[in-house]
Amino acid sequence: MNLKADCANCFALCCVAPAFSRSVDFAIDKPAGTPCPNLASDFRCRTHTTLREKGFRGCTVYDCFGAGQKVSQETFGGRDWRQGHDTAREMFATLTVMRHLHELLYYLTEALSLQQACSIHDEIRQVVDKLDTLADLPAPQLLELDAAALRGEANDLLRQASELTRATVVGKKKNRAGADLIGKALQGANFRGANLRGAYLIGTDLRRADLSFADITGADTRDADLRGADLSQTLFLIQSQLDAARGDATTRLGSAHVRPSHWPS
Repeated sequence: MNLKADCANCFALCCVAPAFSRSVDFAIDKPAGTPCPNLASDFRCRTHTTLREKGFRGCTVYDCFGAGQKVSQETFGGRDWRQGHDTAREMFATLTVMRHLHELLYYLTEALSLQQACSIHDEIRQVVDKLDTLADLPAPQLLELDAAALRGEANDLLRQASELTRATVVGKKKNRAGADLIGKALQGANFRGANLRGAYLIGTDLRRADLSFADITGADTRDADLRGADLSQTLFLIQSQLDAARGDATTRLGSAHVRPSHWPS
C-alpha cells in the first residue's frame, strides 16, 4: 500500500483525466479527458519546474495519494490510456474512485499513529484492511463501489480519533468546523486542539498561530499565511494544504511533511 505519488510510474493521469478552468490556479481551460498541452509524449510535464510562474499553481497542489501509479501499473497492468477510447474512459473513471480509497487510507493510517485514539485502533484497522482489499479489485468492480458510503464509514472513525486526541488538550478548545475565516487576521491565535475541519482559511493570516493538535481535515488553506505558525503536531494535515499556503523557514512542521520549495528560506 503506497500512499505517496510516484509520477514516474504513472501515465500522467492527473494531466489528462480532470477538467480545469482558466483561473488564478490554471492559465487555460482544459476539458476532462483531454491531455494538457504541457504534457510530453513520455508522460512528463514540459513546464514542471515553472508551473507556478506560468499560471499552473493548481497542478502543484494536487495529490493523488498514490492512486495514479496504482491504477496505471496494477489495475490496468501497465496499459496506458492512449491504447483506446474505452481504455481511457475506464481508466480516468477508475482514478477518481482509487483516489477516494487512497485518500481515506492516508487519513486512517495517520489515525493509527495517534496513541490517544488507541481504543478504536482495532476498528480503524478493520476499515483499512477493507479499503486496501477493495483497491485491488478490477476496474469494473471498482467503478461499482459506493464511494460516499465508504467515506462516511471512514469519517466516523476519523472524527472519533480526532475527538479522543483533542480531548487531551488542556483548556477550552475552539470549534470552527466549516467556518468562513477567509482573509481574517488571526496572527498569534491559539488553535490548540481546535476543530477546523472543512474551515475556509483562504488568505487567512495565521502567522505565529499555534495549531498543535488542531484538526484541519479538508480545510482550504490557499494563500493562508503560515509564517511562524506551529503545525508540528497538527492533525490530518496533508502536504497539498502546505503546498497551497504560504510559509517560511520559521513555520514548524512535523517529520511527515516537506517544506514546499516555493516557501522562502
